[in-house]
Amino acid sequence: MQVSVFQKSPGLPNRWAVAIGVLFSAFLGLGVLGGRLPLAVVGLYAGASLLAFVVYAWDKSAAQGGRWRTAESTLHMIALFGGWPGALLAQRVLRHKSSKASFQATFWATVLINCGVLAWSLTATGAGVLRSVLAGVA
Repeated sequence: MQVSVFQKSPGLPNRWAVAIGVLFSAFLGLGVLGGRLPLAVVGLYAGASLLAFVVYAWDKSAAQGGRWRTAESTLHMIALFGGWPGALLAQRVLRHKSSKASFQATFWATVLINCGVLAWSLTATGAGVLRSVLAGVA
C-alpha cells in the first residue's frame, strides 16, 4: 500500500492549495524579474515560510505528545508576516490545523491581508515605504 505525503484534509482541496502556492511563487518571481520587488522580499517569504513549517511541525508533535502547544495567535502572526505559504504547505502535508473552521477563517484572513499589503507595495507609495523599511534593516 502506497501512502502519499499529500493526504486529503478538510478545507481547501490540495490541488487548490498547490495552485495558490505556485501562482504566488510565480507572482513573486515575476515581481523580482520585472524590477517591481526586491529579492529581499522573496527571502522574507522563504524564511517566514520555513519558520511556519517548522513551528507547525513542532506544534503537531507537541499535540501528539501532550506537551506545551504553540499559541494559535503565534501561528497566525507568522502567516501574516509572510509565512502563509509554508503554513499552507504544513497544513496539507502534516494535516495540522486544517480542519478547525475558526482557525482556517483567521488563517485565510491573514493571507488576504498579507497579499493586500504586498499588492500595495507595488504601488508608488508602497514601493517607497518598502524601500525605506528594507534600507533600515540593511
